[in-house]
Amino acid sequence: MIIALVCVVLALIALYVSAHYNWWRKPVSAQHPRVLMYHSINDTVMDISPDLVVSPGAFEQQLQYFKKRDYRFYTVSELIDLPEAERARAVALTFDDGFEDNYSQMFPLLKHYDAKATIYLAPEIEGIERLSQDQIREMLASGLVEFGAHTLHHINLDKADEADAQAEIEGSKAAVEAVTGQPCRAFAYPFGRYNDSNVAQVQATGMDSAVTVKKGIGPLSDPFRIKRISVLGSTNALQFHLAMTRGRYRV
Repeated sequence: MIIALVCVVLALIALYVSAHYNWWRKPVSAQHPRVLMYHSINDTVMDISPDLVVSPGAFEQQLQYFKKRDYRFYTVSELIDLPEAERARAVALTFDDGFEDNYSQMFPLLKHYDAKATIYLAPEIEGIERLSQDQIREMLASGLVEFGAHTLHHINLDKADEADAQAEIEGSKAAVEAVTGQPCRAFAYPFGRYNDSNVAQVQATGMDSAVTVKKGIGPLSDPFRIKRISVLGSTNALQFHLAMTRGRYRV
């Protein structure tokens, strides 16, 4: 009876570990780029989900992870412009929404490690401390940061009617261009929610890429449905390594 109970407990532990540490997934070739998804970089969690907040210390360790493995950092648009044969050991860091701490906490680390990032701005999003126009321009001038669009109000495009979705997509692109003075080429679907009509709307604006929240690593065969690897506040070093080699670290 005791042996049977021990076996059951060990099986449950193994199941838990395998679900949260997906060591069993097949490693993905380094020939495919890694596109990561972040939101806030901060030691303090305010009024958002803790999983959306990665500490500066953890983010620095993640930058060091790529540096030690000879990865090269690109913005999303730079990555799209690369021939497929040159995308090996390429990584694109992406940040959704436009949190102010992307400037105060994340940007200094980008400069220190000579890394690059793409920040998707939702210019009229509520409930967060947003980047200022001066901060955006300073980051842009560094050559390390690209700014993309993320709708104006961070809406669920899949549930919006066609006119509202178009206004949100076009409006966010125009707002980003007004601040940066440069063409806005990159888009991120809020909440990862979108439909085929939304994809066509993004394409029609002249933007040439869009990222989703679907997890995975692979060739950029569809630049308007790019998968990303989500990095959460709870992601530890082993899970991060599994995600970078497998595309995700948990079920």
